[in-house]
Amino acid sequence: MPMTQEQADKTAGTILIVGASRGLGHAMAAEFVRRGWSVIGTVRGGGRTLLHDLADTYPGRVEIEQLDITEPREIAGLRERLAGRRLDMLFVNAGTANADQDETIADVSTEAFVRVMVTNALGPMRTIEGLQGLVTPAGTIGVMSSGQGSIANNLKGGHEVYRGSKAALNQYMRSYAARHAGEPRALVLVAPGWIRTDLGGPDAPFGLDETVPQIVTMLLAQEGQPGLRYLDREGRTVPW
Repeated sequence: MPMTQEQADKTAGTILIVGASRGLGHAMAAEFVRRGWSVIGTVRGGGRTLLHDLADTYPGRVEIEQLDITEPREIAGLRERLAGRRLDMLFVNAGTANADQDETIADVSTEAFVRVMVTNALGPMRTIEGLQGLVTPAGTIGVMSSGQGSIANNLKGGHEVYRGSKAALNQYMRSYAARHAGEPRALVLVAPGWIRTDLGGPDAPFGLDETVPQIVTMLLAQEGQPGLRYLDREGRTVPW
C-alpha cells in the first residue's frame, strides 16, 4: 500500500546503502525511495546497474557512488566525498559465498576462505568504522547478517564457510557495540531469511517483493532504540 504524504514526511531521511546495485540492496533502495527517503547507493565498477535505472526514475532522490568494501582506500575516498553530509541511516549490504557451499572448513581453499571472510566480515566492519562519523548521533547503523550466523541455531551444519563469516560479523559488531556503549545510535544485525536473489538462489521460498518491505519497516522501527540487536525481518530476536 502506498504511503500517505504524512507518513512519508514523518519517516523521510537520508540513507546510505552500501551494495545497492542489485538484489536485496537495490530492492531496499527502491523501497526507501518509495517511502520518501533520499538514497545514496554504492556500486562496484563503472557499468550500468539497476540502481542507475532507479536513479532515472527518481531524479534528485537517488545518488550513486562507487565503492569496493574490500579496498580500504575506497572507503576513505567515499568518506571524503561525503564529508559534510549527514545520514539518518547507514546500511551495509554485503555478502558472498564460496563456490561449493557443501565443502567443509577443512576442504575450502585458503584463497576462497579469505575472499568470503574479507567480503562478509572485514569489509563491512571497515566500512562501518570508516563511515560512522557521517551518521547522526541518534541515527541507525545496520548491516546484513544472516540467520546462518547464529551459533545457537546451527543444528544441521552445512554452508560452513558462509556461516562462519556471518558469525564473525556478528561477533565483530558485538565488539563494536561494546566500544560504543551508552551512545544513542541503534545498531542492527539483520537476518533477512532465505530470499530469491543471486546469492540465495532460485529455490529460496521468499521473493524480494514480500520480504524487503518487512526489512525496511523493521529497520525504521529501530530508530531511537540504542544498542545492538540481531533481528529477523519481522523484528524478532535471533539467538546469537
